[in-house]
Amino acid sequence: MASGAGNVEAFLRGLIRSGSIEIVLPGGRRLMLGDGSGPPVVVCINDRLTLARIAAAPYLGLGEAYMDGRLVFEQGAIRDLLEIGSRNAASAPRGPQPGPLRRWWKAMRDERISRAAARRNVAHHYDLSLNLYRRFLDPDMQYSCAYFAHPDMSLDEAQVAKKRHIAAKLDLAPENRVLDIGCGWGGMALSLAAWTGARVDGVTLSTEQLQVAQSRAHAEGLAARVNFSLTDYRDVAGTYDRIVSVGMFEHVGRANYQEFFNKIADLLADEGVALLHSIGSSGPPGPVNPFTTKYIFPGCYVPSLSDVLPAVERAGLRVTDIEILRLHYGQTLRCWQQRFAAHRDEIATLYDERFCRMWECYLAGAEVGFRNGGHMNFQLQLTKRVDTLPLTRDYMAQAETALASAERRVA
Repeated sequence: MASGAGNVEAFLRGLIRSGSIEIVLPGGRRLMLGDGSGPPVVVCINDRLTLARIAAAPYLGLGEAYMDGRLVFEQGAIRDLLEIGSRNAASAPRGPQPGPLRRWWKAMRDERISRAAARRNVAHHYDLSLNLYRRFLDPDMQYSCAYFAHPDMSLDEAQVAKKRHIAAKLDLAPENRVLDIGCGWGGMALSLAAWTGARVDGVTLSTEQLQVAQSRAHAEGLAARVNFSLTDYRDVAGTYDRIVSVGMFEHVGRANYQEFFNKIADLLADEGVALLHSIGSSGPPGPVNPFTTKYIFPGCYVPSLSDVLPAVERAGLRVTDIEILRLHYGQTLRCWQQRFAAHRDEIATLYDERFCRMWECYLAGAEVGFRNGGHMNFQLQLTKRVDTLPLTRDYMAQAETALASAERRVA
């Protein structure tokens, strides 16, 4: 047993080389990790099995230990611990990269996500209580990366700016017919219709989100222009001048990418424009954090551009613009954590203490992944024709300015 404990401690010392973490081990002995720099974090681990589980699978073991109360903080909080861990992981030397045969085998093992599985995965997360999401999202219920056009923007302002940024890239006209794939609680679709007069079809697999979106359309007087339905994107029919998808592609599944972009090509008019906004990885393809897939987003996958672009090309679509949003989601997640913490007692009454700890771990882990790890967001603009859009990107900034001016006049 002593030898096993020594191996675990040696592993942890190798894992944490900078920062200051003190672990109170079972029995009371204290293990110091890091070089002593920065604010100290002191955690108590209740039993040796928990210590072994963390060493065996750091992401999953740490998250489960915190959820179950087997890892308790004497000083600092879960975000502080994850921050130190992510900084150390980012500075660690990379191991050997998988060869062609290994990459081919992994691709063959990627599971296709059926319609039934897609609906189950969505229900697991998005059919949680609306009162939960209202506690930490902005009033428009935007549950994706905001766009901080100015450093002093509030979360609410940055979410509006995100919608303007996307609307500008779509180059919308009043007569356009728009498809919103993964429409959430309806905010994007309703804004596009209100701002431009376009007609929008929004599709979702969440029954809870659908009810809210439909209610909002009637309340805002936009039911004649915006239609929401419980529909898998694979079952959508018709032709659309514009297609937008925000925060949904992460749930498509790597094995379904070709089907997804083929469907976009089938639905998009010859002179149409599509805009895909997704979480992405700035590095080569790799596995998703197991804590996230087990407890938060089953079936999710964070794509690298090397995953995405070949499928786009094979679908016959043209990439007309790529923008990488680097730290915007880190700031978004930080705002969500602050709002979650401010309403934590209310959220605990909706669910329980374990749920709160699970979500604290999820939100904090996601934030440090964007700040220190390889996560980013990308916006991919697609067309079928080379001459669909203006020759320069000036039209995007002009459209954003015009939309902002129109909002100020209405306000």
